[in-house]
Amino acid sequence: MSEINTLLTGAAFGAALTASGVFQPSVIISQLNFTNFHMIQTFLTAAAGSAATVSIAQALQPNHPNLVPRPPSNLGLFGPYDGNILGGILLGSGMMLSGACPGTVLAQLGVGVKSGVYAFAGASLAGVAWSGFLKPLLSQCPAPQKTNSSSPSPTATVYETLGVSKGAVLLGLEAMFVGIVIAAAKFTEVGPEAKIPPYYGGILIAGAQLLSLIVRGCLVGMSTSYEEVGGWMLGGKLVPEKYRNMLFSAGVIVGSYFLSHAVPRFGEVTDVVVSPLSAAAGGFLMILGSRMAGGCTSGHGISGISLLATSSFLTVGATFAAGGLMGLLVG
Repeated sequence: MSEINTLLTGAAFGAALTASGVFQPSVIISQLNFTNFHMIQTFLTAAAGSAATVSIAQALQPNHPNLVPRPPSNLGLFGPYDGNILGGILLGSGMMLSGACPGTVLAQLGVGVKSGVYAFAGASLAGVAWSGFLKPLLSQCPAPQKTNSSSPSPTATVYETLGVSKGAVLLGLEAMFVGIVIAAAKFTEVGPEAKIPPYYGGILIAGAQLLSLIVRGCLVGMSTSYEEVGGWMLGGKLVPEKYRNMLFSAGVIVGSYFLSHAVPRFGEVTDVVVSPLSAAAGGFLMILGSRMAGGCTSGHGISGISLLATSSFLTVGATFAAGGLMGLLVG
């Protein structure tokens, strides 16, 4: 029964990505070169709705094992969050090159977006490279040593970092997200990819997050499955938890496929030029970056921000900064 629930929640997430339109390469690319603000409206609405959902769940069950803020990704290079920053940079760059992210590339496969096939191939190769070479290599690096015993340890949440109450940060964050969405909806226009208003799409994604929390008892996240597929391809064993992660990802493809065929207008894709080489290279970078950072635009962006995790805010900030810079450079 748990396998069926996992597949169904993955399908719900995939259908939400498809209905929202954010799976389309043109939406991702145009957001990162600042010509269309469809994606940010959907993303911030989803994050705001997810944050409200998580806050209620934490109040009802304070010690929920799957509602713990994501820890820093420390590579031992220049600070406790260096993995989050470097990984976010690679993730954002890969998103701009491929017009995809680790979750939306699965929706692209379900709908039949050609560039998504190449992006998925690059992403799968990155999963193999990470599992078989880069992760073991980084694990051999010596643990970073504190130079001063009085140096503060990195704090898990933004409100701890700022030294203010959780409620104040949550309310401020919700107000900021809602304000940005309202401003974007009022002062910018969206393209033909928006079959429904972008913020409606964000509500659907937040609803899929709620369903995942109720049915599976955990929040959504996509990039881990690529690492697990890579490990499996290299001869690793599939334990139940890893199997369910991959089953959730398969559900995303299934949900996208069925929605785009049941309601064909959701499967109409706006043409944008993404070469096979660019898509594959971008797919490789985005998975390499997301595993280095310990999460992607779903795990850090929607789920991690909902948990008010410092690591997630830094990862998402680096992702959009790098993606925006890449968008300005390549157009």
